Amino acid sequence: MGIVNTEFKQKTIKDSVSLNGVGLHTGKNVTLTFKPAVENTGFVFKRIDLEGEPVIEADANYVTNTQRGTCLEKNGVVIQTSEHVLAALVGLDVDNVVIELDASEPPIMDGSSKFFVEAIEKAGVVELEAFREEFEITDIVSYVDEDSGSEILIMPASEYQVTTMVDFGTKVLGTQNATLNTISDFKENISNSRTFSFLHEIEMLLENGLIKGGDLNNAIVYVDKAISPETMEKLKAAFKKDSISVKPNGILDNLTLHHPNEAARHKLLDVLGDLALVRTRIKGKVIANKPGHFINTQFAKKLAKIIKNERRNNVPKIDLNAPPLMDINQIMAMLPHRQPFLLIDKVYELTDNYVTAMKNVTMNEEFFKGHFPGAPVMPGVLICEAMAQTGGILVLNTVPDPENYLTFFMKMDNVKFKQKVVPGDTLIFKCSLITPIRRGICHMQGYAYANGKLCAEAELMAQISKVK
Repeated sequence: MGIVNTEFKQKTIKDSVSLNGVGLHTGKNVTLTFKPAVENTGFVFKRIDLEGEPVIEADANYVTNTQRGTCLEKNGVVIQTSEHVLAALVGLDVDNVVIELDASEPPIMDGSSKFFVEAIEKAGVVELEAFREEFEITDIVSYVDEDSGSEILIMPASEYQVTTMVDFGTKVLGTQNATLNTISDFKENISNSRTFSFLHEIEMLLENGLIKGGDLNNAIVYVDKAISPETMEKLKAAFKKDSISVKPNGILDNLTLHHPNEAARHKLLDVLGDLALVRTRIKGKVIANKPGHFINTQFAKKLAKIIKNERRNNVPKIDLNAPPLMDINQIMAMLPHRQPFLLIDKVYELTDNYVTAMKNVTMNEEFFKGHFPGAPVMPGVLICEAMAQTGGILVLNTVPDPENYLTFFMKMDNVKFKQKVVPGDTLIFKCSLITPIRRGICHMQGYAYANGKLCAEAELMAQISKVK
C-alpha cells in the first residue's frame, strides 16, 4: 500500500449555500450551510449555535455512537447523523468544505443525499492549488463483526468503487445488492436512495421518543409484521396522517420506491459517507456484506490507522545498486551548494510532482566533530536542509539554466523528528509538491527515511532567485 500524490487538484465549493429542515431524531428545525474551505481542510462541521462556534472534523476517531446513524463528538460537542451530508460531498468529488449547523443534527430532508447534492451543485465546485492525496490499496484489508455477521473489505482497483449486499432475513426486503463503479455515477444512481426502517424498529423508536422529525416522506418503512390497531394509531399520530395502509410491495403508503433495490443503494450511500471519516481519498474497491454504521466506522478507523502508519513508513522503493538518475557531478551542475554543505549524493526519481534522493551518512561529515563528540548524531536542521536541497532539484528542473539560480527557504511548518540519524545510515529523501510551482516558489511535503523508518518530516517552502 502507499500514499499517492495524484495529479488531480483538490476541490471546494465556489459559494456558500444553505438548506433548512428538521432533524430526523430530534425533530428540531435546523439550517445547514455549506461554505468554501481552503486546501487540506477536509470536511469539518461547525456548530454556530454554541459559544465559540466549535469545530468537529469529520474524523473516524470522533465517532461515539452508531445506533441510529453516525454520531461524532469532540470536547462534548455532538454532530448526529453525519453520513448523508458526507456522502453527497464525496459523491460530487469535493475535498474541502465547512458544514455550518445551528443544531446537533443536519436536516433529514427526504432521507437521502439528493437535496445536499443539489445544494452543492448550486454552489458550484472549483479547483484549488493543492494536489489531492490518495491512498492506493495494494493488499486486501477487511473487518468482520462476529456478532452481526457483517463484513467489509477493500481490495485493489483502478478507482474508488463500492458494492453492498444486504440480507435482513425478512420476506418483505429479501436479499439486495448495489454497486457504484465510479464516483461520477453517484448523483444519478445512488444520491436519491432514502433511509429505511422496519416496522418493529419504528415501534421501538416511537416508544423511546425518537424519530420526532420522521414522516412518510423521509423514511421507507418496511412492514415485517402485522400492524395492531394500537400501533396504527401511534403511526397516524407520529406521521400526522388521517390514515395509513400497507402497499402491495410491503411498505407503508404515500411513498413510491425510486429503485427496486433502494435499500441496498441507501446502504451504499451510508458506506460512502461513513468512509469519508478516513479523511484520505481511497483508490480501491469496497465490498460490504450486511453493512451498518458500526462496522463502517470501525473499518474507517482501521483504514485511517493503516494510512497513518503507511504515511510514516512509506519508504520509497529504490534500488541503491542501480545507476541513479543524477550522480553527484550532475547534482553539482544544478545545485549551487558545495562540500561540506552539499547534503545529497544521488537522485533516483524526478517527475513534475516529486523527487527522491539519497545521502550516505559517514563519520567524515564536518558536523560530527561537534554534534556530539563521542555520540555522533546528524543535526535535525541539516536533515531539513537536505530535504530542501532535494526539493531544490525539483524546482530547478523547471528552468532551462538552473546554474544561474539560488534556492532560499521561505518557511518550514509541521517539522517532526522521529529517529536519530548516525554514521553508517543511508538517508532516503522524498519531496512531493503540495501546490504547483508558481513564480519559482516550491511548496512541498518532505520526508526523510533511515533504516526503513521515517526519521523526519516537514512541510517546506522555498523560492529560487536568479543570480544577479
